Amino acid sequence: MNIREIEPKDNPVIEAIIKNSLESVGLNIEGTAYFDPHLGKLSEFYNQLNHSKYWVAEIDNKVVGGIGIAVFDEDKQICELQKLYLSPEAQGKGCAIKLMETALHFAEKHYQYCYLETRHDLKAASSLYKKFEFDLLQEPLNGSEHSAMDAWYLKKLK
Repeated sequence: MNIREIEPKDNPVIEAIIKNSLESVGLNIEGTAYFDPHLGKLSEFYNQLNHSKYWVAEIDNKVVGGIGIAVFDEDKQICELQKLYLSPEAQGKGCAIKLMETALHFAEKHYQYCYLETRHDLKAASSLYKKFEFDLLQEPLNGSEHSAMDAWYLKKLK
């Protein structure tokens, strides 16, 4: 398995992985990453932001997933963990853990806190976030854009 920063050639692959993942759990709805206007251009989107990156995971030179870190609230030094998605063949192989480690290592250099949004019914995701010591919040942080999410987590980085 290889983790590397996203390149423009990866955009359509990651877009398809994200859309297929959301479709598979009935979340191809408004208020999710499915309708993110930057979804087809994640490489360009993350490269234009300060202290933000998106990484892809490869198995046998094939992109099988990704994860991003972007600023959420610069004044409060909060980043957001974004778009952690894996293709079905990558699930259960440690990709999510390696992607999380990469993203959080980067986040610790630039932020005090890491925020993320998900859904309670996505049990594997919630379990992963708890493993990485994210605390479940009662409500989203101000500035949240994903109205279809119902679980919000925050982790103190330093």
